[in-house]
Amino acid sequence: MRGLSETRLSADWVQLQPAMLPRPDLALLNLSYRRIPFLSVGRDIYLDTRLILSKLEQLYPSTSCAAHKIRGPLASTSATNAALEALLSRFIIDGGVFNRAAQLIPPDMPLLQDSKFTKDREEYTGRPWSVDAIKAGRPEALVYIREAFELMETTLLSDGRTWVLGGKEEDGPTLADIESVWVFHWLVGMKGALSDVASKEKFPKVYAWVDRFDKATKDAKKNGPKVGNVKGSDVEEMFGKVGWGEQEALQIDGQDPTGLKGSDEVEVWPIDSGVKHRDRGSLVALTPKETVIRKKTKNGEDIRVHAPRWGFRVQKVGGSKL
Repeated sequence: MRGLSETRLSADWVQLQPAMLPRPDLALLNLSYRRIPFLSVGRDIYLDTRLILSKLEQLYPSTSCAAHKIRGPLASTSATNAALEALLSRFIIDGGVFNRAAQLIPPDMPLLQDSKFTKDREEYTGRPWSVDAIKAGRPEALVYIREAFELMETTLLSDGRTWVLGGKEEDGPTLADIESVWVFHWLVGMKGALSDVASKEKFPKVYAWVDRFDKATKDAKKNGPKVGNVKGSDVEEMFGKVGWGEQEALQIDGQDPTGLKGSDEVEVWPIDSGVKHRDRGSLVALTPKETVIRKKTKNGEDIRVHAPRWGFRVQKVGGSKL
């Protein structure tokens, strides 16, 4: 775990943020959402990595993973690939793999000795983050993580393929790899997180896959465009100069089960963690995959906040509380 995390602000700039609240730079944007990273393309802000990935695919297809899909003999049809990507994403997040991985943060990590940090994480996740609680939960977490390693080792990677959808190492990972490898990469790289129950000797294919992904990402970073850092004041100024990232008209689904309509004042928030941090604004788009609200930054600039429907809740202000 790094002390700083990234908030992506454009194709060329990154704003580093503290590992815990407060985050004054983000407060300038008037965002209640507390998770990072998020992506900004112009004045359109996208929450949640799953939505960020799909939007990058949609907005920049010529440079996205979609432009480099593997179509080798080990790959299935495109519809099957898309289904596998979605299922792997659900498995890692909604299947509890990431939550269990977070329980394997080593108890002697310096941040866990900081009462401010543990209090912040308890408010964020709704569970205890004391050293004693982490030690008590570790055996059960290892059981779950061992099962996740075994699943990858004995199914998708069992035939010795390089990537989840097949292909050569130089082809690089696809979204199917990105949606699934990150939590294994995080655990393998965190000294003291894993024990012998999830060792390299027991799961050589998973560890080799993680190593390939690590090399691929390092090569991409080295060969890709350089990214600069910005400060909160720079970001605030940028939002006064840029236009919308999405130019197409936004749509309201008139048959949506919520019954919400355009311009309704709504709140939107994640339902798994950070649930107390709700963004309020005017509803400008509602589709089966996305909620978009319009609100203002602290400086009075209009922004549009995009949140996925899966894993998030949208509710009319003043409606029945959930």
